[in-house]
Amino acid sequence: MDRAPVTPMAVTWWGHSTATVEIGDTRVLTDPVLLDRVVHLRRRSMSPSASAARADLVLVSHLHLDHFHVPSLRRLPRGTPVVVPEAGGGLLGGLGLDVYEAVPGDRLRVAGLDVEVTDADHPASRHRWSRRASQPLGFRIVGDRTFWFPGDTGPHADVRRIAPVDLALVPIGGWGPTLGEDHLDPEQAAELVARVGARWAVPVHWGTFWPVGLGRVAPAIRHHLFDTPGERFVDATEGSPTRAVLLAPGERVELAV
Repeated sequence: MDRAPVTPMAVTWWGHSTATVEIGDTRVLTDPVLLDRVVHLRRRSMSPSASAARADLVLVSHLHLDHFHVPSLRRLPRGTPVVVPEAGGGLLGGLGLDVYEAVPGDRLRVAGLDVEVTDADHPASRHRWSRRASQPLGFRIVGDRTFWFPGDTGPHADVRRIAPVDLALVPIGGWGPTLGEDHLDPEQAAELVARVGARWAVPVHWGTFWPVGLGRVAPAIRHHLFDTPGERFVDATEGSPTRAVLLAPGERVELAV
């Protein structure tokens, strides 16, 4: 009896929460931040290549400037489907993108994939002084392979209804001298992917951006919150059914799923 062909799956981490997940020939791009400066944050790792802007589907998890980055979204080809939080579409006028606004609980069919929209434990406003706000999102993507991108979330995210996945792109850190209750640390992230039942996990949202001028002021804090979260996440997943894969920015790995 002939076996059905195996659909390949691969992931490239570009830094911060920006990653490309390949399910067969379909490329899904998460929270694209493709430039080296975001307000007061400067990239401290390799810049994304031009190929990072090539995608069949783009997911934007929430309105914060280091996730919903309009200058980076301008680099996408016109007509690219982009799923954004409700009230986010107004930020993309004139870019020629195929914009889908979503709220938790929505189920969309985009680029041949099913997009299950979940909620996230994170602030809703675009920035501290903005009146624009929308519930942050997570996404479970279903095709021949599955992956979960929770966006930016704290440890109180309700994952009981999220079915197991082949891959989790899980945030494990931040970008400054404090982490706060609305982010996951490496140990909390390891617990969350185990609860969801991810076969593989790639940690994101760490080791990329750091505030200008703080490099010398807080070296010990930077070491803990910027340099070591990836290794700590791998350590925290040991003994778990989830296999962690630690990538350098720009690195691509094919997953045996």
